Amino acid sequence: MLLVRNSNQTPSLFDRFFDGDMFDWNNRNFSNTNTTLPSVNIKDNADAFTVEVAAPGFGKDDFKIELNRNLLTISSEKEVKNESNEGEVYTKREFSYQSFSRSFTLPEIADGEKIEAAYDKGILTVSIPKREEAKPKPARMIEIS
Repeated sequence: MLLVRNSNQTPSLFDRFFDGDMFDWNNRNFSNTNTTLPSVNIKDNADAFTVEVAAPGFGKDDFKIELNRNLLTISSEKEVKNESNEGEVYTKREFSYQSFSRSFTLPEIADGEKIEAAYDKGILTVSIPKREEAKPKPARMIEIS
């Protein structure tokens, strides 16, 4: 039996897996399409839920917010173009495309008809009001007859 040494000219299936920092799993991007998920904060107060999505570098027109029954989906697709005209010689160039999609199941107490969104300084804020019957009522005195 003849032993053949592994050729370095053909990439191994495991090369990409073992390249880079093994402890950076949360930020690891396994595709060339930049499909990392933005960080999200969710607040719950007496009147509403607030979802904050950290998405710097986007414009408000890059987002799509959809409500289907009680499933709120926040998504974005953005093509990044690197313009360079002088002396363009490509040996390899991959198009850059950023996208993400996050979905949240809204509770029954959420009022889906009154959802509002705003984008400011890299933070997309989605306000989801609670239904009137779900809001806490102030204590009242009951008269004894």
